Amino acid sequence: MHPELHQKLTTWRRHLHAHPELSLQEKATSAFVQDRLTELGIPFEAGIGGHGIVATLTRGHARSRVGLRADMDALPITEDTGLPYASKTPGVMHACGHDGHTAALLGAAALLVADTDWSGTVDFIFQPAEEGFGGSRAMVAAGLFDRFPMERIFGFHNWPGLAAGTIAVHDGVVMASGGRITITIEGHAGHAGMPHLTRDPVVAAGHLIVALQSIASRGVDPLDTAVLSLCTIEGGTAPNQIAGRVTIRGTLRYHREAVKDVILDGIERSCAGIATSFGVKVTPEIVWGVGVVINSPDEADLARIAAEKLHAPVRRDLAPSMAGEDFAHYLQQRPGAFVWIGNGALRDGAELHGPRYDFNDAILPVASGWMAEVAKAALASN
Repeated sequence: MHPELHQKLTTWRRHLHAHPELSLQEKATSAFVQDRLTELGIPFEAGIGGHGIVATLTRGHARSRVGLRADMDALPITEDTGLPYASKTPGVMHACGHDGHTAALLGAAALLVADTDWSGTVDFIFQPAEEGFGGSRAMVAAGLFDRFPMERIFGFHNWPGLAAGTIAVHDGVVMASGGRITITIEGHAGHAGMPHLTRDPVVAAGHLIVALQSIASRGVDPLDTAVLSLCTIEGGTAPNQIAGRVTIRGTLRYHREAVKDVILDGIERSCAGIATSFGVKVTPEIVWGVGVVINSPDEADLARIAAEKLHAPVRRDLAPSMAGEDFAHYLQQRPGAFVWIGNGALRDGAELHGPRYDFNDAILPVASGWMAEVAKAALASN
């Protein structure tokens, strides 16, 4: 990548970092992307599945078509980096690097505009609402693959802790599926000095938390992977009153659908048992999120070939992550691959979703270059 383009992408990325927008609210981010696409001379359609954009570039006579995707939304996290381009929006920050993903996809578009050595059609997908708000599902529902009939789709996520510029390509599973769990325990409130006249949901909650933690350790095959994390507990308002209700919230993750059934059965049995033991009502509710991100074999090979053409270091030995990615929804519709690109050394508080996280601008040439090369490789392989 020419240093001038790298500098331009860095400037764009830092502008986006300073002006983050939450999921479903990416109006200014979308407008910024549209302005940059206009400067590059690439036609686009906006307003797809919310604030989503698809830009389309065609060269030559080949009929092959490929999609490249980046996400645009930020998180409700207060930034603690002290950077000159830190978030100017209180309580909102790009703590996951979507600012870098967006800038990198603009960079791939710029590279492909300047490159005459390819033929076919590339769709550049700028997706809203990745952070648990169904952005990929909304774009598919808005006719993404009908209006832009790409045969394959590719994307990447920056990865703190992986050497900067290294590209990790998985065979098969990349990231987890899961859901968000809310468990309500309803008891009978009363005076803390007369507990025999109450049904204490706090005590029941304590036993339930312990019971639920045994699902992964005792219910799931040790060679499988599962996580059930209970992250919040709310109940009570006074130190001398036994509360009437407690709410527990958390998340569950897995890599295989069969494990999902084991977790569900364990949750239902544990909740029913605690309800009987403590004379309370226990109601679990699960909102299912994204599916498992699974690379298809041919597209994983294309991802590796593109990395090697860049002369970037390639890793094929990394274990899948228990984090989720709604890129999974695209992969349920089309074959594709999702890679990780190293963001550099992991620092305390600078992990993904951490308050001191920052996308590493030094990896923009690799990220943009990989997307441009994988698009060319996919078009050439058809």
